[in-house]
Amino acid sequence: MSSVSRFTRLTLTVAVMAAFAGCGQKPNAQAGGMPPGEVSIVTIAPERITISNELPGRLEATRIAEVRARVAGIVQKRTFREGSEVKAGEVLYRIDPAPFKASYDSAQATLARAQANLTQTSLKAQRYKPLLEVNAVSKQEYDDAVAAQKQAEADVASGKAAVQTAALNLGYATVTSPISGRIGRALVTEGALVGQGDATQLAVVQQLDPIYVNLTQSSTDLLKLQQAMANGQLKTVGQGKARVTLVTEDGHPYPLPGKLLFSDISVDATTGSVTIRAEFPNPNRTLLPGMYVRAQLEQAVDEQAIVVPQQAVMRDLNGSSVFVVGEDNKVAARPVKTGAAQGNNWVVTDGLKTGDRVIVEGLQKTKPGAPVKPVPWKGPVGQAPAAAPAQPAAQGQAPAKQDAATKAN
Repeated sequence: MSSVSRFTRLTLTVAVMAAFAGCGQKPNAQAGGMPPGEVSIVTIAPERITISNELPGRLEATRIAEVRARVAGIVQKRTFREGSEVKAGEVLYRIDPAPFKASYDSAQATLARAQANLTQTSLKAQRYKPLLEVNAVSKQEYDDAVAAQKQAEADVASGKAAVQTAALNLGYATVTSPISGRIGRALVTEGALVGQGDATQLAVVQQLDPIYVNLTQSSTDLLKLQQAMANGQLKTVGQGKARVTLVTEDGHPYPLPGKLLFSDISVDATTGSVTIRAEFPNPNRTLLPGMYVRAQLEQAVDEQAIVVPQQAVMRDLNGSSVFVVGEDNKVAARPVKTGAAQGNNWVVTDGLKTGDRVIVEGLQKTKPGAPVKPVPWKGPVGQAPAAAPAQPAAQGQAPAKQDAATKAN
């Protein structure tokens, strides 16, 4: 019995010690728990930004000249190289001038005959005038001489007009470029009969420097913009101060800025859009008519805009939202409404106010209600970061990753 009782006391002692050991580990585990996750935040403050809209458009030559044959004849020679630059007045084609030269010589001869006749009739009228005063000739004879003189003067005037017409036709046999620009392919070859019955098109010359871009903007967006400026929410950028930048079809920015020319006064009934024209310098002829481009057009100024980095905004079926850090350093989800994109930022039109702390990095490490350790975000706010071209693409993918992380949480 004594041995059994000793074994029982030993068992109870071990059990009590194990219980105390378990109780002692619990506080130590709590003391060594994970600290609040660190997140990067931006503190909201109103900023002055320029409202820019990205609009699609097509390039168009500033001047287009369809070179046509103005007289009928056989093309003798083409003097230009297709696709080259030509100057105004440069010879492009030569049409056989022989028939026009003959017409010109004939008109010259007719004019010479009329001028000789005018000289004769003028002298006769001059001789008859003193003779009429002494009644050596009749009044009828003098009147006939004066009438013949006037008819000769009319013949001379008609002959001069015929000579001028013949000279023009002879000049039209040499086809020149009406403007300076780049000429396209030749539409006729040597030996072709042109201008017979209609003005045959020979080539097209287009002025490419500067070049136009015709942009289209929804009339609804334009009305909203005008209403915002009328209400004082936005201000105009000023006459002649609107900048336009261009992105080509391959996604590369065009290095030279353009200027806004005008906005159309009517709305296209089929598309419901308004045409806006801008002009860009094109010294290297890299922009060609017909190219599709995208343009960033400055249209207004917002003096009290609220912007957040695009990667801070999460999107799902319910709309857009951000994570904000409260005064107790706990996370809360906040629905927001976003407007236009400004560089790598979204303009927030509703849901945020001055002083709000918005999480930009570390979204996947936290969830609503969790405590966090906020630190200032080191990235730029209110302007596009000056980084390598690959960086905006990476940032553009961040919201999708954040959406997935949010859904997972």
